[in-house]
Amino acid sequence: MAQSELDPRERILRAAVELLVDDGRDAVSTRAVSAAAGVQAPTIYRHFGDMRHLVDAAASRGMADYLDRKRSRPHDDDPVEDLRGGWDLHVEFGLTCPHVYTVLYGDPRPEAEPGGVSEGNAILRKLIQRIAAAGRLRVEVERAAEMVHAACRGVTLTLIATRPDERDPELSTAVREALLSAITSDVADEGGGGIGALAVALEAAIESAPPSALSSAETAMILEWLDRLH
Repeated sequence: MAQSELDPRERILRAAVELLVDDGRDAVSTRAVSAAAGVQAPTIYRHFGDMRHLVDAAASRGMADYLDRKRSRPHDDDPVEDLRGGWDLHVEFGLTCPHVYTVLYGDPRPEAEPGGVSEGNAILRKLIQRIAAAGRLRVEVERAAEMVHAACRGVTLTLIATRPDERDPELSTAVREALLSAITSDVADEGGGGIGALAVALEAAIESAPPSALSSAETAMILEWLDRLH
């Protein structure tokens, strides 16, 4: 579809994405976006409120566009291997689109998390829930998700901040494998994660069960018992 055929909001967003990807956050100015999208400044603010919201939306769109091109990657039967692939894709995204990545992950604001970050966190949690359901997660799902998110974001920002010719090519793999060794086991329980892994697996199954399976009181009681086992 030609640029002129798009509605003003989409023209503004596409212009902001292009400016952000090519030249960084500072390039996404009112003047530059207005010129690229063919709109007046008030139109930008009417659709996005302020430039901060526009930059966040542009970064989230930039991340979505990148991941859409990568989603053909088939899921692995091994849930831990699938998480490895998700980690590598996340780091690759950061190094390929550093300006977009640093907007999303380099300036955290708990009260206003960009949509792209929320979506990424939801995908990560699903990957970890698969590991838990297989009986191979040593810690609870939320703790594992926080650990993976913190480690992967830290590695990616560290690599972005390092000159390409000075980057350690093994850093990401080393951190990834150390973390996976700490939170996962090689086999579905039986000596892997012990009773704690079984508790985490059952907890994940209960949390993903349909609402009609158990009452809220039953769910709370069982989850409390399981929490004591890991």
